[in-house]
Amino acid sequence: MPRPLCFIAMPFGQKTAEGRIVDFNSVWHEIIAKAISAVGMESLRADEEQAGGIIHKPMFERLVLCEFAVVDLTFANANVFYELGVRHAARPQTSVLIMADNVRLPFDVAMLRTLPYRLGSDGVPSHGEEDSERLAALLRECRKARAKDSPLFQLLDGITPLSVPSDKTDVFREQVGYSKRMKAELARARKSGRDAINEVRKALGEIEDVESGVAIDLLLSYRAISDWPGMIDLVSDMPEALSSTVMVQEQYAFALNRAGRGDDAERILLELIDARGPSSETLGILGRVYKDRWEVAAKSGETVRARVLLKKAIDAYRRGFEADWRDHYPGINAVTLMELSDVPDTEQARILPVVSYSVERRIAAGRPDYWDWATLLELAVLTMDRATGERALGEALTVMRESWEPRTTARNLKLIREARTKRGKDFPFASMAEDTLQSEAEKHDDQSKCQSME
Repeated sequence: MPRPLCFIAMPFGQKTAEGRIVDFNSVWHEIIAKAISAVGMESLRADEEQAGGIIHKPMFERLVLCEFAVVDLTFANANVFYELGVRHAARPQTSVLIMADNVRLPFDVAMLRTLPYRLGSDGVPSHGEEDSERLAALLRECRKARAKDSPLFQLLDGITPLSVPSDKTDVFREQVGYSKRMKAELARARKSGRDAINEVRKALGEIEDVESGVAIDLLLSYRAISDWPGMIDLVSDMPEALSSTVMVQEQYAFALNRAGRGDDAERILLELIDARGPSSETLGILGRVYKDRWEVAAKSGETVRARVLLKKAIDAYRRGFEADWRDHYPGINAVTLMELSDVPDTEQARILPVVSYSVERRIAAGRPDYWDWATLLELAVLTMDRATGERALGEALTVMRESWEPRTTARNLKLIREARTKRGKDFPFASMAEDTLQSEAEKHDDQSKCQSME
């Protein structure tokens, strides 16, 4: 017998409001996912983070057809509230509301029963196990009692629930199962290489008919193997509602730049900034566009052009870091490029401690990824801190996922090393770390080739 489906409507990643941080990914892993598993349900998360929060047919199907829903109302996220409104209009019961403790809800939903969860100062659950058990108990109660929790059905007489034919629910379950299978297929294909990923894409059929989460997973699979033309072609086949989202446009620009079409990438990113305002991700990619152009100009001996492009790259990365101090990626790139100026940028001394604090908080919050450790490694090279560098290098190698990751870090270390060599400075550890990262990237490529031949 299939397990009941539970739809999850919540923000994603780290968010800040009124001076408070909430790490929603930690809330998901430590509270919600554990509770849903404990009561024997199967979770379905919205693809908000991946697809830009767009409302599309599969999203409406999940809102209406999932037997249960957990909705996180923290920070009054507009997409989440819209989804809750659709859910309350379609189903009289089985919607469970949660929020971070000491959060003030808008007046219209303040009277609804909501389960608070507790957070530490870093935005991570401070009583994750206890709060997960409390959510599980509420889901069990919801499953057993089936009491009305929609204010629409509680307050208005004569309203009848939306009638959905059973065959529609069966088709929905088949679609959910298909999407999960295709995501699993893509996870396996990424280990085998381009041909395997292309086979999965072929099996999916028309991209415009594919659920957005699967389409995004396919896009990122091409990125994982550095297939930039594959990414570009896929975006051109996506429906406009998906291809026009910020996340897809950013990744499209990323691929265009890597494919040698920097002018097109720059145009797309500047249009995004004009339309949506500055963001750390958009400006970080724009910084990379200018950085690549700077390297080409520098190697070609175009001194004046190179100087201008380096300044533009530094400015884009710095603005990206200022847009979100918690995102250390544009910050580390800004301070690294400042090191490469003919005369080291005086702003570096001001920004570098902030970048250090940003990445240290990310690591302390738990589950640091490759880029967290790679950032700490670059900082250690910039400050000539061998002990921290050795730790960061070792940790980075254990969580490396794709070969382009260590290559990118090795490239940055090489730039720092070359700039310092011109000034008569030497830090042997930097060369060792650079060689190690290059070697690991090549080893990863060799393993991928062997797997694709098996």
